[in-house]
Amino acid sequence: MNVSVLGCGRWGSFLAWYSCKLGHNTLLWGRESSENLIQLKKERKNEFLSLQDNVILTDSLEEAVNHADYIIVSISSQNLRELSGNLNKFTLTGKKIILAMKGIEKITGLRLSEVVKEEIKQDAELAIWVGPGHVQAYFNSVPNCMLISSENTGLTKEIIDNFNSELIRLYIGEDLVGIEIGAAAKNVIGIAAGMLDGMNYSSLKGALMARGSREVSRLVKAMGGNEITVYGLSHIGDYEATLFSEYSNNRAFGENFIKHSKFDKLAEGVSTVESILFLAKKYNIDMPISQAIYSILIEGKEPTGVLKELFFRAVAYEF
Repeated sequence: MNVSVLGCGRWGSFLAWYSCKLGHNTLLWGRESSENLIQLKKERKNEFLSLQDNVILTDSLEEAVNHADYIIVSISSQNLRELSGNLNKFTLTGKKIILAMKGIEKITGLRLSEVVKEEIKQDAELAIWVGPGHVQAYFNSVPNCMLISSENTGLTKEIIDNFNSELIRLYIGEDLVGIEIGAAAKNVIGIAAGMLDGMNYSSLKGALMARGSREVSRLVKAMGGNEITVYGLSHIGDYEATLFSEYSNNRAFGENFIKHSKFDKLAEGVSTVESILFLAKKYNIDMPISQAIYSILIEGKEPTGVLKELFFRAVAYEF
């Protein structure tokens, strides 16, 4: 099986390592100017892992497409439309595209699979790969469970057959709307968790988990998805990795924000919170946690007051 991974950041480089570990002929693509790709070409490793010698490294998108049966995409969500448009310049018929990334397009509020479908006008099948897990844990042989989903159950099962292992146990996801929204929104909840850590209010993270999943489930239902999906691997199943782990970029961003410390890694929840509020307004859904994080990050409100007000708001029924 020939696999091309597009994006050589933390998760993309891991998926190339993992694909090669499974015995697939693997290629890893990055932009010519990518510092990650430059380092990998020079040393065959980054701060997280060491790549096998037989993983091909390239900055040629044409080479990556021509190589692949499966094209796994792992880049910043806000760059997906541009990359999809560039992919559409090449022949994609018969190839399977897997989005191993989380987010919502900021300008349009579209799910990532919808963005790809708008840009790629060819007969290429599409799936998503989400769920809990960090490179640091996987590379040290600590297993976890993840989720594959598409509109074609046959494709979903085929991908699972080719990428399932004792390291990553893959499950079949059936609700594409709920899975994509849940996977994206959990990064916003992760930022909130980090802010609570920074305020020494970590004990409130249990309440954050309960209320955060509830408000996201309301949005999923309004968008035509299954609200129960939020309580699976794509959202609440990913809370340990996002709300508690030292490896979580979103949690770390939130904590550093409170402490006024610099944080220079990608935290997808920063752009996602704008998209979530766009959708909440569109579907008339009350999302107080997301609104609180938006008011802090985008409107510049003082975080301690906002978060205290959030958790000590007027008495209401839980459900």
